[in-house]
Amino acid sequence: MNITHKFVEFIPEEIEEGVLYISVQYCTAIHKCVCGCGNEVVTPFSPTDWELTFNGKTVSLSPSIGNWGFECKSHYFITRNKIQYARRWKNWEIDDGRKEDKKNKRKYFKKKKK
Repeated sequence: MNITHKFVEFIPEEIEEGVLYISVQYCTAIHKCVCGCGNEVVTPFSPTDWELTFNGKTVSLSPSIGNWGFECKSHYFITRNKIQYARRWKNWEIDDGRKEDKKNKRKYFKKKKK
């Protein structure tokens, strides 16, 4: 499955399925969950969140997208405009991942204060 991308200044009110909207100015991207549930997935760009790679033709987001807060709990990668599904995480893995994210954010922002 593929996803297209559009560079925009502002995120449009109507989000189309299969399109990753990217606002470099506001360091964020948004798309509809690729499982078809209709939820909007926001991926902020920062050293502690997602990284966007644009090779002149395609885009990639890293790390994977885990929609743990949605009922679908979908998990996938966006790599060179292709959706690569990943396995569904167990609840304990989601909890551990959230704890790790919080720890990494604290560590990063603590360093930044110095």
